[in-house]
Amino acid sequence: MTESSANKLLNGDSCHRTSSGKKSSKNGFVKNHCLFQQQHKHRRPREKNQNVPHNSSLYKKPYVESFEETPLLVAVLTYMGYGILTIFGYLRDFLRHWNIEKCNVAREREEQKDFVPLYQDFENFYTRNLYMRIRDNWNRPICSVPGAKMDLVERVSHDYNWTFQHTGKVLPDVINMGSYNYLGFAENTGACADAAIEATQKYGVGVGSTRCEMGNLDIHEDLEQLVARFLGVESSMAFGMGFATNSMNIPALTGKGCLILSDELNHASLVLGARLSGSMIRVFKHNNMQSLEKLLRDAIVHGQPRTHRPWKKILIVVEGIYSMEGSIVRLPEVIALKKRYKAYLYLDEAHSIGALGPNGKGVVDYFGLDPKDVDIMMGTFTKSFGAAGGYIGGRKELIDYLRCHSHSALYATSMSSPVAQQIITSMKIIMGEDGTTLGADRLRQLSENTTYFRRKLRDLGFIIYGNDDSPVVPMMLYMPAKIGAFGREMLKRNIGTVVVGFPATPIIESRARFCISAAHTREMLDTVSHPLSPTTVCSDH
Repeated sequence: MTESSANKLLNGDSCHRTSSGKKSSKNGFVKNHCLFQQQHKHRRPREKNQNVPHNSSLYKKPYVESFEETPLLVAVLTYMGYGILTIFGYLRDFLRHWNIEKCNVAREREEQKDFVPLYQDFENFYTRNLYMRIRDNWNRPICSVPGAKMDLVERVSHDYNWTFQHTGKVLPDVINMGSYNYLGFAENTGACADAAIEATQKYGVGVGSTRCEMGNLDIHEDLEQLVARFLGVESSMAFGMGFATNSMNIPALTGKGCLILSDELNHASLVLGARLSGSMIRVFKHNNMQSLEKLLRDAIVHGQPRTHRPWKKILIVVEGIYSMEGSIVRLPEVIALKKRYKAYLYLDEAHSIGALGPNGKGVVDYFGLDPKDVDIMMGTFTKSFGAAGGYIGGRKELIDYLRCHSHSALYATSMSSPVAQQIITSMKIIMGEDGTTLGADRLRQLSENTTYFRRKLRDLGFIIYGNDDSPVVPMMLYMPAKIGAFGREMLKRNIGTVVVGFPATPIIESRARFCISAAHTREMLDTVSHPLSPTTVCSDH
């Protein structure tokens, strides 16, 4: 971006400095912070490493997030479990080397033994010796709409998960707790499906060209105008792929001589985009405003390495909802720091758009902030809207610049017309422009389901991560053996869940991740929580 366009985007309004504190931590203590909430008499006194906002004037509503640090005994047992698996992994590699055990993984040919090894790094070791043991919990084929319930294709493995064979049977009516179908628009009936069918009949499925050539349809322009109006910004631009919206547009916004300050838990698309930009990257602790302010201050005081020249641009990159932690960005504090130090803000609302806020407009709406305070508003259509693709919204100068410089705009095929129509129809429903209250009802239902399910799991004694209003609900499992066992046992009870472990999470923080939807009924949520109750577990054994 040119300096002139950058200056047009800069918001230099002064703001009082926010402060954040950092409390000491011990294993097994709760990290729980809440604004506008009285101190609980029996709250544990020490908390996990996390900053607590002190400037409550920035927040218009309670902000409650809780994390519990891994208990020491659980951490030790988890490390021991991984250690035992690693030892057996090396033993099995030894047996494979001498052809005592069949090797199913790719490896170098004998004539290449003196070359640099391609497959013998630790990631490959982890894949063949640890991941393969629980591989059956992922990539399960679905043969229906991934709504509140779904049908799974049954499969079996006769070689310890190296290969799978379909049995020809279907597992019907599996409760779907893994899809990002927050508002329940992943459906094959209703207004959205009917509108998508009409768009397919009018435009066809494929476009066969990029937007700048012959692939710019009127439905694309209608979509972008609607998105801009929905977000409350001057202009917006739609892209056919959510991942590419980040990875291909960040390099167009920053480059050499620029600094990117990235949250340590940012999505891989943001990390890739930052790396491709050629900018200097510095990482701050997750949602820690003290860490972010220190990096901002150091960047302004010291400038670029060696030359100490001022940075051309400083870009703060954060997400609305962090999909592995279930936490919500402290946007009021981030904006305050951004204004104070005259930086830019890139907000990824992939999980928060449609899922947060009284009007479903994301984390900006959730905190009651002005969209103009966010320089680059990014989000995806793949979750709350039940479609595909992503968008970037902001000032008109920004969008005009991206139309000419974004690789995703210049080289990617245009968004399919039925997908665009799905987004338009679902967004109008959320906005209430369809003449019904269906959108408001779904937003309210999602909020109620989230509160109910989180409270249900806490009452059962489980350790739950994230913000109380986040529809992403991580439930901690910790030990590696529990990852596979939990996924399989839940599937036996017709419940489809997502289990996550290392390297997607820290090695001692494996978890099951539930994604709540407005399409879930109270009975479905009770069905999911019932097998987790201690009485049910005891009776099953």
